[in-house]
Amino acid sequence: MGAPRQNAGQPDAPMGATPPGTPPPTGRPRIKVIGTDIGAFEREEWVESIVLSPAERYIVHVRFDEPGDYALVNRVQGIDHLGGVFFPETDRLGTVRVVAGTQTFGAPTPARASFDTLRANLPAAREIALYREYFDDPIDHELTLTLETSGIPYIVERLMRFDSAYFHPVEWSGTMPMMNWNSTSEEVRWIVRDPATGAENMDIDWEFEVGDVVKIRLHNERRSFHAMQHPFHIHGQRFLVLARNGVPNENLAWKDTVLLPTGTTTDILLEITNPGSWMAHCHISEHLEAGMRMLFTVK
Repeated sequence: MGAPRQNAGQPDAPMGATPPGTPPPTGRPRIKVIGTDIGAFEREEWVESIVLSPAERYIVHVRFDEPGDYALVNRVQGIDHLGGVFFPETDRLGTVRVVAGTQTFGAPTPARASFDTLRANLPAAREIALYREYFDDPIDHELTLTLETSGIPYIVERLMRFDSAYFHPVEWSGTMPMMNWNSTSEEVRWIVRDPATGAENMDIDWEFEVGDVVKIRLHNERRSFHAMQHPFHIHGQRFLVLARNGVPNENLAWKDTVLLPTGTTTDILLEITNPGSWMAHCHISEHLEAGMRMLFTVK
């Protein structure tokens, strides 16, 4: 089916943030997240890790308080569907080597004091504030993400039915490779559907005008054969992630990709600025190839 490889963290939040203003534990690099795909967050936050799905980007500042080698690690939690157990999976992506220089590690400096302070990004907050009048508007469009299967091998079908008893919101690691290898775009069709019209994938025909501000609800359907997360990417425009499952996002930034965990509903506010014909799609390559893509036109 295809699963993304991502950094550790909770799938229902864009980052594993500590409470605002709380420095992270000592003894490891301190990470401050300041921006994402297209812009800065309204305020900086301490994080211990970043949840990163395909096509997403984050801007972080990192401070190393001691010399040494620091591992850059991709840490995820896999699930054994047959055994019903979780297990950690860790990949070392690289090493950051920090050497001692003329500056004494741990000594107070203006740069250190600046890093220790979490700041509001006033220009970003002021720009986002211009769009708050739209936050409580009714939903303009909805999309449902799901899948259909046909003609898959019998043993794979039985495994998928067994597997469908439980889905983690994000399948960080593919634990049933034989099922994935035997499920191609010939047997599996990933779908993005407009529930208002019933149109699916490339049959969806949305039209907007430059200057429109559009509120869209994205629902990743849980009740399907092998539901999965989808990093949903929109070309040519930018959006704010307003809420997930009705819970408002309290620290906004402009994005072009949002991770949609299984069974969740996410509201975004799409700013229409670039004319042309643009694609929106899942950024897991297998899902894109198997149909989960659509076009919209901006005049």
